Amino acid sequence: MRRYDRTRQLLALGLAFLAGEVDAVGFRVAGGYFTSFMSGNTTRLGAELLGSATLPSIPLLLIGCFVTGVTAGTLVAIHFPGRHKRLLLGCVALWLGAATLALFRGHEFLFLGAAALAMGMANNVFSRDGAVTVGVTYMTGALVRTGQGIALRLLGRPADDTRGYPALWLSLATGAVCGAALFTIDPVAAAGCAAALAVLLLVLASWIETRKT
Repeated sequence: MRRYDRTRQLLALGLAFLAGEVDAVGFRVAGGYFTSFMSGNTTRLGAELLGSATLPSIPLLLIGCFVTGVTAGTLVAIHFPGRHKRLLLGCVALWLGAATLALFRGHEFLFLGAAALAMGMANNVFSRDGAVTVGVTYMTGALVRTGQGIALRLLGRPADDTRGYPALWLSLATGAVCGAALFTIDPVAAAGCAAALAVLLLVLASWIETRKT
């Protein structure tokens, strides 16, 4: 996080908020599965394989669509350097819009697949040479960096490289709270707000990539 300027840090925080919001809505729609937290889905898949006579379709759908999104997003990031942020966020906004329409029409399975694909693509917004530089839809790494920063400060050592990660985690957590709250009011509106936020982040990404430095 520290290597980026404030505008890019704001974009990263916005993406983390978006991921938390989408994940909370997806969690409620799927009855306990996630659209971006694939570790949780994998654990549940493993546990349910032992107690089910059939393959659990929801976690397989989510994992498959998420990986598809990451793959497509990586190809975009590699082939369109300097433009990949706006291109990816344009795709994310379109997929979240499609997910909202699917939920409005009562197609929850399609909503989950489209949302997971969008979150997979979002992971490539901050990437370099095909490698993710800031994880915006999963926070284990951010919490590890936070803990490392605390340890370094306790030892009286510099911890500048760990700055920003607590804020990244807090953004995702706040997004999850907002997504859950909106879902209790209107599930379709909650999904639509996520799509609208993706459009705003697209505008910010476009400004970042086109401004004169």
